[in-house]
Amino acid sequence: MGERSDGLRLDLVVDGRWRQIRVELVTPDWWIRGGVTGHELAWVRAASGADTATEHGERAAAFIGESPGFLVAVGRTLRLGKGEQADVRLVRLSGPALSALTGSWRWRLAEIETHETETAPLPVERYEVTDLATGEVAMVHLAGDVVVAAPGIELTELGSPPNLT
Repeated sequence: MGERSDGLRLDLVVDGRWRQIRVELVTPDWWIRGGVTGHELAWVRAASGADTATEHGERAAAFIGESPGFLVAVGRTLRLGKGEQADVRLVRLSGPALSALTGSWRWRLAEIETHETETAPLPVERYEVTDLATGEVAMVHLAGDVVVAAPGIELTELGSPPNLT
């Protein structure tokens, strides 16, 4: 579970294959709860304090959003080898209203660099993530369950080594 200074809270639970089985995002005014159900994502969305929620479903593999946890979950779910790529439909959750927009992205594992550390070599995977609607390409660097770098994200300190399994 993670919480930001602006009040956004995320609880992301994945299974052994990194599928998002439970996702809860809460802002001061809205909340979403959902997860993978077979080949679809299902979720409910409501205003905070509302008595009713609206149900939604989309044929998509996962949620994506501002949290690094989403990037790790998607990258690990794809299980790509070096040089391999996969096109994936994702539901992007954004803004204070947690707007949901479905889109397609191409994830390509471009490179795996090994960095020497005090304990063991650390493999860092560089993914090229292309938004297929706009053609924009972003770089995402993952080391196990840690985002080392991505657009808007820079690792400044790490409390413990990444989990590489």
